[in-house]
Amino acid sequence: MADEIRRLLKVRKSKDARFKREGVDKKDRIKDSWRRPRGLHSKQRRQKKAKGPLPTPGYGSPLAVRGMHPCGLREVRVFNLNDLEGVNPSTHAIRIAATVGRKKRELVQNKAAELNIRILNWKDATHPGKKRVATDTVAIEEDHNEEEE
Repeated sequence: MADEIRRLLKVRKSKDARFKREGVDKKDRIKDSWRRPRGLHSKQRRQKKAKGPLPTPGYGSPLAVRGMHPCGLREVRVFNLNDLEGVNPSTHAIRIAATVGRKKRELVQNKAAELNIRILNWKDATHPGKKRVATDTVAIEEDHNEEEE
């Protein structure tokens, strides 16, 4: 099954098309975001090959991998520790919501690490006031002090 999912993720990636909005290269004020061409004489609406493709059902991703993260896991949005209960590490990865603060984020990240759950948006959530001293720098300082004596 995992091989099939990997294959379908590659298929989804290969189908990626960049749909250009009509007139985006002619005027600076036209944004790059796709809008359906509606003009009566529009060449793109009439699907002339040189004017670029229109989004059609053929560009959709396979149903088995639709909505899946590129790593092959389904995303689950987490707001607190209770949301981690139903998460299966072999099929799900978590994304901690943007509204979660530093303290709760640190708790969720530690619990997820214990449960071997992949975190898609991991951040260093340690207290900003605490200064962490690396063990290498402490050892170097001790050696330096011994040499002076």
